[in-house]
Amino acid sequence: MEVNCQDSEETVFALSFSDFPEDVQLCILSFLDPSELASFACTSKKFVSLCRDDQRLWFSLCDRRWGSCTHLKRWGHGKISYKFLYRILREYENLIGFWRRCGITNIASVNSPPASLVYFEWGPFYISGSMISPSKNGSYEVIRSPFLWVSITSKGEPMNYLDPEGRFDFTDDLLMDSEKGFLENELIRVNVSFMGKCHVVVEENLGSFGHGKVPSSGIASGEEYQNGCGSPPDRLMSEIYQYLANRTSPGGNGVSRRQRRREKEKQEKLRKWEPEHFVKIVNCSPTLSRPLQGLWKGICDDMSLDFYLVSYDDIGGIACRKVGESSRPLSLHAPVFWSSSTTFIEPPLSPEEYHIYSNRMHLRPPAESYDSGDNGAVSHMLLINSSYDLVIPDIARPTTNPRQCEGRIWQYENGTFGFGFLRDNYIIDLKHIAKNGHLLDAIEPCNG
Repeated sequence: MEVNCQDSEETVFALSFSDFPEDVQLCILSFLDPSELASFACTSKKFVSLCRDDQRLWFSLCDRRWGSCTHLKRWGHGKISYKFLYRILREYENLIGFWRRCGITNIASVNSPPASLVYFEWGPFYISGSMISPSKNGSYEVIRSPFLWVSITSKGEPMNYLDPEGRFDFTDDLLMDSEKGFLENELIRVNVSFMGKCHVVVEENLGSFGHGKVPSSGIASGEEYQNGCGSPPDRLMSEIYQYLANRTSPGGNGVSRRQRRREKEKQEKLRKWEPEHFVKIVNCSPTLSRPLQGLWKGICDDMSLDFYLVSYDDIGGIACRKVGESSRPLSLHAPVFWSSSTTFIEPPLSPEEYHIYSNRMHLRPPAESYDSGDNGAVSHMLLINSSYDLVIPDIARPTTNPRQCEGRIWQYENGTFGFGFLRDNYIIDLKHIAKNGHLLDAIEPCNG
């Protein structure tokens, strides 16, 4: 630290970390992660207890990382240590963002149509998961149907509940009731198991409340999941029986197999909800180097709302696919367009290109009149191709004109873009689904 002394000369004083006030020390240490804190604690016996047990330090660590996202003092009713909370939230935060469902969903009701897109976000004292579906009212609105809450009890135990019918709001009162076991018949208690960082399995927990082989965070690793995470409490007795049957009974292997089959059939009868698999959508937002990347929404030629996922490959190409409702044929990751080069054409556009752009209708919701100034002027243009001939040749339109498969992307000054093909007379203008971690134009499902 440097100070100005007499004779206007600058003198340098060497101060150790211990010389700083304690609140300054805590502020500096709050920028470190646990592994760095462990290394720092090795420098002095004085700092061992500070880094290991000081509640103020661990609250500062939690607050700096998640304080703007959730209410830290409400997790576990404020009865758990902040060091424990830090470990929990560090595992939970990987859920935040968009995921796509794999396989056939059983999260569906009259209020929540089957959807392929799932969005996890921070709540006051939990993380909530919602099914995201295109609205049916001809607008850019998306239907958010909450179905999963991930939280912890005042004892630090996992409390993950699934509400497939979307009947409850996860409030403090509901949290208290569920912690006491009052809602066991209304909600489905589940395990949330990570199979790596980008694959999650949500499976019903058939064990009794507060028991079962689950980690303290409630999010199991792939190894724990494969080894029977969340199995009933009588699993140990079952294994003992199987072991003794194999050792003492003629044909013990057959007895063991029959016992396992009976156990499996019993669990299937008790199960209210089949396991669901979700894969994380990484790179779901645009960047300066990849301005088209991510999830978008747009009105299609049939005037329905659809979701689009644009991704860049490792060799300089780009592709767009639909991610919509699983009940609609070919909508699940159906190809839309592709390009082998992401090199944009700078304006001014040639007369021919200006004619191609200006003579097309912009698809917008009927309630929104299109103004050419809505998106701003076209800032860049990109050549694209239809994916029909490459991926789904049977539905390709018969044509002798290769330009029928050509298309354009027009990027606007506000960062959004529209695309269209030469064979059509319209442009599909795309908008953001989410921005800065917040879901845009979200509405709750109608009850009726």
